[in-house]
Amino acid sequence: MAKIIVITSGKGGVGKTTSSAAIGTGLAQRGHKVVLIDFDVGLRNLDLIMGCERRVVYDFINVINGEASLNQALIKDKRIENLCVLAASQTRDKDALTQDGVERVLNELAQQFDFILCDSPAGIEKGAHLAMYFADEAVVVTNPEVSSVRDSDRMLGLLSAKSRRAEQNLEPVKEHLLLTRYNPERVEKGEMLSVEDVKDILSIKLLGVIPESQAVLKASNSGVPVILDAESDAGQAYADAVERLLGNDLAHRFLEVQKKGFLNRLFGA
Repeated sequence: MAKIIVITSGKGGVGKTTSSAAIGTGLAQRGHKVVLIDFDVGLRNLDLIMGCERRVVYDFINVINGEASLNQALIKDKRIENLCVLAASQTRDKDALTQDGVERVLNELAQQFDFILCDSPAGIEKGAHLAMYFADEAVVVTNPEVSSVRDSDRMLGLLSAKSRRAEQNLEPVKEHLLLTRYNPERVEKGEMLSVEDVKDILSIKLLGVIPESQAVLKASNSGVPVILDAESDAGQAYADAVERLLGNDLAHRFLEVQKKGFLNRLFGA
């Protein structure tokens, strides 16, 4: 049975789509069959991050409306055989998503895949609600800023009250915290919340801490999930997060200010 995971946040621009692409790619690298669904109807960015925007012919809404089959709409990743993308529509509005339609598509996908990752739009509108409604697990993405953490706390409230699991009195959605754009130097200066601050406020298990990194922007601009940049700190941090998502216990890295060696200080590196 497929596991449905929603990647969500209350605030826009925190790295949800980057995280969806990285986590989905990481799961597929480890041999799991994975599909990434873009729920951000009207905007659509997941296909850009995955580097498949020119290959979108049919989208999620086409499948819901019966205008195309899943086989026609699914885009197979060129780098990893067992990874697919289902793009959002750029020409419809969010009302085109229906609960019955989303459920039907998810049920069909569950016959083919081990993991279904739902890349949620920000906020609490219809697309975000439907992205989280059917979830078994949720990765709540937040930046170490008060407004971002506060909005994520709101999303946790919705997950516990408005998911299908909550409605049917089933085991709650399993929640994970992913802290992005973390900069230990700014934490030391008091310009950012610390990991412990965020954990204290949200009170959910920490999945990963993704350091602030130029590698993320570079990967996004080139249409390559940053987890494939195994030399970068961000790529390594996402790889660690995937391992923890699969139940492996790894120590968190990139939480402390990196001390520069003598030659680095000498040459200003």
